[in-house]
Amino acid sequence: MKRIMLGVLVVSVCGGHGLLAQQAQHTLRTRWAAEVTPAHVLPEYPRPQMVRAAWTNLNGSWDYAITARAAVRPATWDGKILVPFPIESQLSGVQRAVSPMQQLWYRRTFAAPALPRGGRLLLHFGAVDWQATVWLNGTRIGVHRGGYDPFSFDVTDALRPGEQEMVVAVWDPTDTGPQPRGKQVLKPNGIWYTAVTGIWQTVWLEPVPLPRIDNVVVVPDIDAGTVHVRVSARGTTDPLRAAATVYADGKVVTTSSAMLGQEITLQLPNARLWSPGSPFLYDLKVSLSTGDMIQSYFGMRKIAVASDSAGVRRLFLNNAPLFQYGMLDQGWWPDGLYTPPTEDAMRFDIEIMQRLGFNMIRKHIKVEPDRWYALADRLGMLVWQDMPSADNTTPESKVAFAAELQRLVDARRNHPSIVMWVPFNEGWGQHETEKTAAWLKAYDPSRLVNNSSGWTDHQVGDVSDIHAYPGPAMPALEQTRAAVLGEFGGLGLPLADHTWVDRNNWGYRSFPDTLALGAAYRDLMHQLTFLIADGLSAAVYTQTTDVEIEVNGLMTYDRAIIKLPADAIAASKSLFKKAFTIRSVVPTSLREGQTWQFTTTAPADGWFAPGFDASLWQQGVGGFGKEGTPGGVIRTPWTTPDIWLRRSFTLTSTALVDPHWRIHHDEDAEVYLNGQLVGRFSGYTSGYQRIPLEARALAALRSGTNIIAIHVHQTTGGQYIDLGLDEVITP
Repeated sequence: MKRIMLGVLVVSVCGGHGLLAQQAQHTLRTRWAAEVTPAHVLPEYPRPQMVRAAWTNLNGSWDYAITARAAVRPATWDGKILVPFPIESQLSGVQRAVSPMQQLWYRRTFAAPALPRGGRLLLHFGAVDWQATVWLNGTRIGVHRGGYDPFSFDVTDALRPGEQEMVVAVWDPTDTGPQPRGKQVLKPNGIWYTAVTGIWQTVWLEPVPLPRIDNVVVVPDIDAGTVHVRVSARGTTDPLRAAATVYADGKVVTTSSAMLGQEITLQLPNARLWSPGSPFLYDLKVSLSTGDMIQSYFGMRKIAVASDSAGVRRLFLNNAPLFQYGMLDQGWWPDGLYTPPTEDAMRFDIEIMQRLGFNMIRKHIKVEPDRWYALADRLGMLVWQDMPSADNTTPESKVAFAAELQRLVDARRNHPSIVMWVPFNEGWGQHETEKTAAWLKAYDPSRLVNNSSGWTDHQVGDVSDIHAYPGPAMPALEQTRAAVLGEFGGLGLPLADHTWVDRNNWGYRSFPDTLALGAAYRDLMHQLTFLIADGLSAAVYTQTTDVEIEVNGLMTYDRAIIKLPADAIAASKSLFKKAFTIRSVVPTSLREGQTWQFTTTAPADGWFAPGFDASLWQQGVGGFGKEGTPGGVIRTPWTTPDIWLRRSFTLTSTALVDPHWRIHHDEDAEVYLNGQLVGRFSGYTSGYQRIPLEARALAALRSGTNIIAIHVHQTTGGQYIDLGLDEVITP
């Protein structure tokens, strides 16, 4: 497919500037890049849940320079940069790396908008990575540290007649510093991506009155049929009233008021609930008695962990169980890196995920612009929000992490789409887990908390979460928490002319074409349906798109091709429609250990036959394997290359309903039933899978006593074996 060229002037910055770092000049772009020009850069209002009519967008062409970190304001400028695209991105028009020993400078002029009488002018930044120092007309306005949260400065006192000059200096240590940075590194490789430096979300001006509304927190309560609104204000010490009015379809539903500092409670009898299938949003107007007014919206929804009719703890939405099938979404773009090229591009990603059968997105260790969450609200997409990871190895870095986590919650807490906070991923920078999870739950009790997605569960929070590649797998069921699969899949397929690099692309498992990829994906979906029946509450597939050298996406990085064939897409959508029950015929050792005879020394011929004398073999309780093997429940250690096992079970009848092996093997396993070889399972699994019995296995079953014998050979890495037999009963 022909690549789209960007309609933005690319400025040469090489001449004579020895401090500039070199960076690979990637050319892969999305189709939306062609819509980006200096006069048309993310023009939408950037704060959709607190809207005022008057504002000025400062996105567009700015001057930029790169200097040594200790340098003062540049005397000359290197060229033009397109804000708010990070300097490393193509859409910035620069595509240059900035080292931690350097500082990135921005400059632009603007005309100050008219202010209301006694009013003030606020300068807003959606996000700047990482430390931003701002001057207006030579006056230092302030400093902000934090790469993912919005911040503002009151610049009124620095205004002058006529044209205003703003200068911004940015320093970003990337992976040489302890600050939250997600997947950014100075030397991209594997699952680690290109660094993002500087302004990467919209910059804008807002004239405001005094007093003014400073913040609004909206908390729905569907059980009581109410919504609670807390309003804070700035610019006065006088007692003021705040009023809130709720609208549905343009008509007033209810209105109420209270003194500032008090909660406004609004009654919503027969409230219309928000859900993925019906994402209804109420409009909200909040005003002060002095005249300031903002427009907002909210959704009536409730997220909780509760027991289903079988007593299994599951994720409930609006008091009903809902399996959440999500996509791991990195939120990266080949042309804008952290910054999506347009709002239509953001909408496309969410709508495609819905078309592919997903009702949830796990926003993976990145925070999006506020308008992305507004799209999720309006389109009906559930969101698990990760905190961008950091090293957190010093007391100072832990304090900084906690501060940025709080600012993340503060900035996004009114979005009904966000149903879970995920402070840690796979142990990266994980610390004080119990304290962090407890704080999150107390600070925002309207959402669930996932104490750590994958690897290092501290037995706190609302869910237990494992990762399994390719999977699927599930953690053991618990009495208080729901079981979720935070990552699985990772099926890789590079497609020529749609990759970040031409070779050395990477995936958890690679496939030669879309047909093979589709077949593997359908098999994952087949296994996932069993886990849902077993009690799994959510699963997150890796991932939405390819990202740089990663080719695990269901779409290419440029969003030009959906890799899944139609029948695989149908398999995703059928997840929510299948209903069956599982009856254990021969239990595995997943929940309760089962006794086997075993040996790790090669046995005599006929070791698998029913009459073989295995009295000298050892007895052990499954599963057998090495600690740390994904999905394994190790009750008897096994670390040698081979193991042979035997076990008997009794059947009253061979007329089983759709019998399936339930097996977790690492690596190659041969299964014998009553002396007959009935199954060869090559490679390894990362969790328990159900495999239909073949005809030869069905023919080998007997009424009365049956003998299962297994040989497993292991070469490297983890190792594990356990096997049982289930009936899959479809109504």
